[in-house]
Amino acid sequence: MSKLTPVIMCGGSGTRLWPLSREHYPKQFLSLSADGKSMLQNTASRLSGLNSSIQQTGPILVCNAEHRFLAAQQLQEQGIAGAKLVLEPIGRNTAPALTLAALVAEPDAVLLAMPADHVMTRPEQLHQAAETGWALAQDGAMVTFGIVADRPETGYGYIQKGPADNNGAFFIQSFAEKPSAQVAEQYLASGQYLWNSGLFMVRADQWLKAMAALQPAMLQACQQSMVQSTTDMDFIRPHAEIFGACPSDSIDYAVMEKLPVTPELGVPARVVPLDAGWSDLGAWDALWDVLPKDAHGNTGSGETLAVDTRNSLLFSESRLIATVGLENVVIVETADAVLVADKRRTQDVKKVVAELKAQKRSMASTHRKVHRPWGWYDSIDSGERFQVKRIVVNPGAKLSLQMHHHRAEHWIVVKGTAEVTNGDETFLLGENESTFIPLGHAHRLANPGKVPLEIIEVQSGSYLGEDDIVRFEDTYGRAPVVQTAK
Repeated sequence: MSKLTPVIMCGGSGTRLWPLSREHYPKQFLSLSADGKSMLQNTASRLSGLNSSIQQTGPILVCNAEHRFLAAQQLQEQGIAGAKLVLEPIGRNTAPALTLAALVAEPDAVLLAMPADHVMTRPEQLHQAAETGWALAQDGAMVTFGIVADRPETGYGYIQKGPADNNGAFFIQSFAEKPSAQVAEQYLASGQYLWNSGLFMVRADQWLKAMAALQPAMLQACQQSMVQSTTDMDFIRPHAEIFGACPSDSIDYAVMEKLPVTPELGVPARVVPLDAGWSDLGAWDALWDVLPKDAHGNTGSGETLAVDTRNSLLFSESRLIATVGLENVVIVETADAVLVADKRRTQDVKKVVAELKAQKRSMASTHRKVHRPWGWYDSIDSGERFQVKRIVVNPGAKLSLQMHHHRAEHWIVVKGTAEVTNGDETFLLGENESTFIPLGHAHRLANPGKVPLEIIEVQSGSYLGEDDIVRFEDTYGRAPVVQTAK
């Protein structure tokens, strides 16, 4: 009997949620909800409680190669076992991503494709809809889930329902692009239109059959990239050059919208209504919509003080945000940037990111706090010929064996026990102990303990860039010579 295989599509950079979401740590890895879990973790747990008669496999997660350790760590923290991580060398939209997953899955597996950056406040409604879709997908249909609209939304595509079938689903009459406000009002009033959610359910062999008929060049590129794929640790790497030549398109445009007009293909299309408290967190106003609010319509996180302020989102990471006499604003504070925007203009935050990229400013892509497979570091101070970092190493983890041509380093242990390799010596340091790493010395930092290791690193030298690294040995399979990361 077929098994259900969740496919979590974890690409995207979330530029409209800058400065919290950035290219190297995008929104799907952020915790924006009260439960403290990231959107990826909530997505991976979303099918918990599904009807036990539907057997599930571990998920297939398709993500950017640069985010592989983040994704693996967050799945591990959530207790998600048996996951397969497929690493896209370059983003090619959702149709190639689902094709890679279909090539990894069992041929008769029913794939449930879920973007990692959606919110659902009523997952039990998803379970009911998925059970309806399960029966249809097993019989060869491609199922999408249409969100029951509660307002005239101009930011989403729409699906027009056709006649109902006998399974609680509907034939698809048509697809519609993002409408004007007037047309959106008409759609809502008619009761015949659903928001296009980007959720799909289809048997793996049926998806590949549809791709062969409708997108043969895309399918061929995905197949060839998987034939020449490599595996390291828990990661599946499609061939970069071959996949890079793959056409880019979404599941909707590449396949789904063509199925109602190609019945001869034998892959019927259905839509199942879904009322699960769904939101596509594309911008800050969408986050404001889903978070609980005070009596004045304000919401947010962190240390905030709102005086005579209404219908606003205040999000603080480290400092107090105080407002007076404001309405419909978004203020987001991080360690290295502050965003202030009209809540009605949050779609335009991506223009800020575009301008930062044009100016080649690192804040477009990285935070001051940088995550690594072994832990993270935060650049807390810098000046001419010096830089100070706070470094946290996870239990059992270690940095690469490396050296620097242009800087020396002084390490002071704040918490935990450090195993230090300094030239030909290897020794332990406890709290309040320190060591000096001369310029040109091979060195390594490891945490042999069971609690996080925290150190303060003081760098000094003529050049302090992260590309001054010669890597000799690395636990995480990163390239051995010169890297742009520690």
